[in-house]
Formats: sequence, C-alpha cells, structure tokens
Amino acid sequence: MSTRVDRLTGLSWILAVLFGVGSSAGYAQEAEAYRISEPRLQTLAQAMQAQVTGKQLAGIATLVWQDGEVVHRQQSGYQNLEEKKPLTKETIYKIFSLTKPITGTALLMLYDEGKFQLDDPVEQYLPELQSLRVAVADGPDGQPETEAADHPVTIRELMTHTAGLTYGRFSESQVDSLYAREGIQNIDTSLADMIAKLGKLPLRQQPGSQWHYSVAVDVQARLVEVLSGMAFDEYLQERIFTPLNMIDTGFYVPQDKQGRLAVSYTPDPEKGLQPFSNQPWLSKPTFLNGGGGLVSTMDDYLRFARMLLNEGELDGVRLLKAETVRMMRSNQLPEGVAGPDWAPGNLFGLNVAVVTEPEPAGFLPEDVYWWWGFHGPWMWVDPANQIIVLGMMQNTDYRHSRVVHGTVSQILYRSAN
Repeated sequence: MSTRVDRLTGLSWILAVLFGVGSSAGYAQEAEAYRISEPRLQTLAQAMQAQVTGKQLAGIATLVWQDGEVVHRQQSGYQNLEEKKPLTKETIYKIFSLTKPITGTALLMLYDEGKFQLDDPVEQYLPELQSLRVAVADGPDGQPETEAADHPVTIRELMTHTAGLTYGRFSESQVDSLYAREGIQNIDTSLADMIAKLGKLPLRQQPGSQWHYSVAVDVQARLVEVLSGMAFDEYLQERIFTPLNMIDTGFYVPQDKQGRLAVSYTPDPEKGLQPFSNQPWLSKPTFLNGGGGLVSTMDDYLRFARMLLNEGELDGVRLLKAETVRMMRSNQLPEGVAGPDWAPGNLFGLNVAVVTEPEPAGFLPEDVYWWWGFHGPWMWVDPANQIIVLGMMQNTDYRHSRVVHGTVSQILYRSAN
C-alpha cells in the first residue's frame, strides 16, 4: 500500500504516465496526500465505544492529528470504573513502553551534541559492560555455557534491541532466569545498580544477531546520565518536558494530580474487569525505568509526537536535528536481521518500529513509525501524510491491546488507495 493516494485514474493517468499530460508540473503531482475521511473517524468512534459497551475495556481515548490540527478526539468510558469517573482530556495514563521513544530522543539529543557515535562500544562509556560473554547452551545449576562476544555491544545495537540483552520475562532461557534471580529491574535500586548486575551476566545471544526485546532502553537511560552528568529524570524534565510544555509527564504522579490517574484493569472471565493498583506510580521511584516508567496525558504525548512529525522541532523549540529524526525512523537493523516476530511487516529504527509492508502491518502505510506500551497505549507517526494517531487505554491484556490496535489501523487506512 502506498503512503500516498493516487488521484489520477483512467485516461488521465495513462496520459500523465505516457506524455506528462494533465499537469503543468508533470508527473510529480500525480499523488496527493491521503486524508482520513469523516466516515472513517465516525467508524473509529463507534468501534472504540463498543469496546467499553462490551465491557472489554473500562475506557479508551483516541486522537487523530492531521495537517496541523486535531481531526478526532474521543474519550470513551472510565478512568475509574468503580467510581464511574469518566475519562477526560486531563486523564493521566501509565504509558509503559511509550517511554522508549522519549528515552531514545534523550539519547539522540546527546548524539546531536557530539557526545558519542552510534557505533561506539557501550563499554567505552559504561566500563561495567566490558568483556561480556554470550550463552551458547544450558549448563548445570542454571548457569549457561558461554563463549566470548564476537564484538563489543554498540549503542546502535542498544537502540535496535540487537544488543544480546533480554528482559527476563518475555522469553525462556537460563539467561532470562538469571535476570529474574538478580532482579535486574529491581524498583529499589538505581540504573547504575542495574548496569553493575548486567556486567556480571552473559548475553542471551551474540550482539547484532537478532532482534530481541530487552532492558536495552534502561541501559540507554544510564548512558544519558553518564554522558550528561545529570540524573535521568532531571535530564528529561530540563531538556524535553519543560521545553515541550509537557506539564503532566514524569516518573510519578504528584499528590495534587493523583485523582487524574487512570486505573488499569485485568480481565477476569468470571469477575469481569478487576482493578490493578496505582500505588507504584504515586511516589518518586528509585529505579528510573527508561524503558517503561513514565506517566503522561494524551495532550502531552501529542506534543512529543508532533515534535517528531516536525522532524525535531515544535513551536520554535528544536530538540533534534531533522536528519537525526530521519535516521531514527529508518531501518537500522543489520542486514538479514528481522524485526519483531509479533509485528509482521515491520523492521526497526532507533527505539521505534518502522513499517515496510503495509498489509501484514495492519495496513499502516509504509514508513509509519510507532511503538506501544504494555497496558495498551500507542503512537503512530505517518510522515508522508502528516498524521499522528494516539490511543490511551489501561488494560493488562496486551494481546487484546494488539487486537484494538489492528482494528484502529484497518478502520483508518485499509483500502485507502
């Protein structure tokens, strides 16, 4: 599927192709940007309301931005189902892995300042990660047999999830078990503590050999601290949130805003939607989770996404060079390495997935770049058509979240040309 919609049909198309007839500017004007129609937006609104009416979600908010304006905004359902407290524009959400593009932006700002190169070894800045070994087979007592890494992990590999790291919970291996045993993301420890632990554990696979979801973005957060000389949360606040006027984004919800924090729900086949405690997000954490720790609002995240759509600048504030954003949103995987196996039709840029085959990618246009969070929120940025699509929900059934994402993408984009 093209990212542009060809408006020339029949004889006019043939003439334009053969002779350049029909346009004083020639064939270059054959395609016009795709604009999402009002009937599609109405169908989107109905489909999202059906998620709430059918009691699959307590609430869901969606927003579509195109050509410099909000063309759709809807809040369906509740931020607190028990209290029947509806979602509003001011609702604060736990965005989980939508934190990752923000962390990537923070690191790339330091790249733009000349603090590092993407192919620099990570150990150059984090010496705890020198001389890493790689698991090659299961060994006795839960300790895998290892070999030396064939090259030092690079910063580019951190940003493409090809560093050889893992999460400890999304796959099964002796290395994953070691991550769990060591509490790699222990909430009572710091990013520096995490790096010290990682330096003593083997990689799950050779760096650069495959895409595997991991704590690599938390390592990026520690790199931001080392390269900037600032605590990660302070860097984000000073360099991203304040300049972009993201007034409700951070690692916790202060007391005067806690009534705005949406509750997450876990579906139970017998009891229905069961609330998931908000307590961990009500005070400043020790572990500044660069891969999934932020809270935000729809409007705050829209400002971040608009900065990306505008190639690094928003309202006169530039965070990234335009060429850096273009690099971020282009495939950075090593030749022959596939993207996420659960996201067909995608490769991977720097902390974002990049659509290369629209139909298997849910009909998202080629070159859309995106990511999502564990409780369902998502961001799609479509640079060719100047579209941003955001969704916010708080549901622990991530498989259902992906069904919702696919429903939205098909409503907005399928058969668009």
